[in-house]
Amino acid sequence: MKSPNLNMHMGKVTVDTDVIAQVAGSAANECFGIIGMAGVNVKDGIVNLLKKESMTRGISVVLNKAGKLVIDFHVIVSYGVNIVAVTDNLVESVRYQVEEFTGLEVEKINIYVEGVRLID
Repeated sequence: MKSPNLNMHMGKVTVDTDVIAQVAGSAANECFGIIGMAGVNVKDGIVNLLKKESMTRGISVVLNKAGKLVIDFHVIVSYGVNIVAVTDNLVESVRYQVEEFTGLEVEKINIYVEGVRLID
C-alpha cells in the first residue's frame, strides 16, 4: 500500500495508511448507530465484531493515482437505526476528521454494512 507524502517547506512528511485508518476508525466509533468494525473471514464468510484495539482491520485506506484517499469500512450497525442516516453521518464525520488531520482530500468512502446487532 502506497503511503501519502505531504511536501512541506522544510521537507517531506509521509503518513502511513494505518495511521489514517486509526483516525478514520476513531471517528467511526464516535458515530451514533455504529457498533464497531467488522472483520470478515473471506474463507468462511464469517463476520466478527472486532475489539476497539483492532478496529483498523475493518478499514482499508488506499491512495489513488490522483493523490486522493479512498477509504473502505466494514461495519456493524445497531438494530433499529436508519442505516442511511447512520452511514451519511459516518461519511461526513470521517471525511472531516481525516482531511483535517492529514491535509489530504478524501475522494470516496465506501461503507459495507456486514451485520446488525442489538445494543446491550
